[in-house]
Amino acid sequence: MNSIFKRFYPLILILFSVLLMTSCKNTEVSDKNTVTLNSDNFDQTINKGVVLVDFWATWCRPCQIQGPIVSELAGKYKDKITVGKIDIDQNSDLAGTYNIQSIPTLMIFVEGKPVETLVGLRSKGALEELINKYIRK
Repeated sequence: MNSIFKRFYPLILILFSVLLMTSCKNTEVSDKNTVTLNSDNFDQTINKGVVLVDFWATWCRPCQIQGPIVSELAGKYKDKITVGKIDIDQNSDLAGTYNIQSIPTLMIFVEGKPVETLVGLRSKGALEELINKYIRK
């Protein structure tokens, strides 16, 4: 048994590495319900109604977990709020403007004004409560 393990050990390592790299790939997938924000469209986007903005980065594992939750909520609330995502590596100016020091950071804007800032991974339920607080006004 030992000789079989030694013989296939390099192959096992390669397969494990491939699986690990695949699972750690950027899972932040743009979808039809979110807006990719940047310096060109940020101000016009946040000035209309309630907007949830997700500040994230491709290398951030908690962001990769938060991203699908945010995307799911974007679909659920698509007629009530706008959901935007900002890659802080590509938009460091916006991250600096809003003093983003840790990610994921989620901000809620109402008519262009920041009203809530959440730092760190949040559950779907916690985000739904927060969104409902602003769409019921």
